[in-house]
Amino acid sequence: MEKSYKEYLKDIDTFVFDVDGVLTDSTIMITTQGETLRRMSVKDGYAIQTALRRGYNICVISGGTNEGVRNRLKALGVTDIFLGTTYKMDAFEEYLDIYEIKPESVLYMGDDIPDIPPMQKVALPTCPQNAVPEVKAISKYVSHKNGGDGCARDVIEQVLKVKGDWTHEYKATNS
Repeated sequence: MEKSYKEYLKDIDTFVFDVDGVLTDSTIMITTQGETLRRMSVKDGYAIQTALRRGYNICVISGGTNEGVRNRLKALGVTDIFLGTTYKMDAFEEYLDIYEIKPESVLYMGDDIPDIPPMQKVALPTCPQNAVPEVKAISKYVSHKNGGDGCARDVIEQVLKVKGDWTHEYKATNS
């Protein structure tokens, strides 16, 4: 019998997220000047900051190259940001090697076909509610939240609660 996804939560210390469709709602708005804009959830931002403050690893791997996304992630405290990654497995393996992270301690959240190879290597592959069917099929947990609407917070909060690291104490941050 397959283990429930909840049984994996206690072993997670690393989160890897895609951007478009996970940390954003998949919408790309283009201004008349050609600038691309994306929508991200402040709830995801708060959870990312909380996980980082509690000592969890967070990595973002995306095929996109928007520097505004990089700036937002840096402002949240994320230092491991791989943008413009065509084949995500290369960035994923490089990240694990740099920090000597075991795949058994990783939760990966992706939403589309390029996310499948690294998702197949981790303990807990997850996705937003509006992920493509192929990603949903390999995910051990499908969030009730859509991409860009708190799905990252959903999985971070679950892991931190299981480990006693999600508290209601608040210290001012730049979320």
